[in-house]
Amino acid sequence: MSSSVLELDARTLTARVNIAVKAALFASFAVALTVPLDALEGKAMGARAPLFLAPAIVVPVVGRWRRWHPHAHTGDALLSAPFLLDTLGNLFGIYDRFDGTDDVLHAVNWVLLVAAFHAFRFRRVSDRRDAVLLGYGFGAIAIVWWEAMEWVVSEDGLGGADGLSLTYGDTIGDLVLSSTGGLVGSVVAVALLCPHRTAPEAEGEAET
Repeated sequence: MSSSVLELDARTLTARVNIAVKAALFASFAVALTVPLDALEGKAMGARAPLFLAPAIVVPVVGRWRRWHPHAHTGDALLSAPFLLDTLGNLFGIYDRFDGTDDVLHAVNWVLLVAAFHAFRFRRVSDRRDAVLLGYGFGAIAIVWWEAMEWVVSEDGLGGADGLSLTYGDTIGDLVLSSTGGLVGSVVAVALLCPHRTAPEAEGEAET
């Protein structure tokens, strides 16, 4: 059995993409936290920074501690990518200029998030049974807690979060779009990242 995701993790291009995503994320927050921009008013960038930057730091630390070889560049990059897209959307005022940006990014970011979940999982697990539903469930739980966190931050005004403009309709829309994006991401990730079965293994499963 060969692992698609391990092969992908071992590629130099994957490592470079991972580094580029993280470099862009840290650079974006360096600007967001030091340069006063009208587009960032009320966006709670100070409160977002620890949460958004944590995965980019924690994953390499865990990888070094667990002695991952190769490093989980695929999952690492996919996990940081949604935070980068959200930060760039705020940094360049895209959310304010285009009404549909929040909807599009909720769907796209959950495709990436659930793909990251499978990219980490398939490094050690080869069983694809129920994998799509497992990823779908992970994405659904993630968006519920994300919306809960946004509500708490907005209510408390943490980090100057008075520009989130949360409504019941927005929350329901985010739940539907993100969970749907998670389902898409789960289907695609299982198809592309699940370890390939060799012919004898496939025949053995068919006989049992």
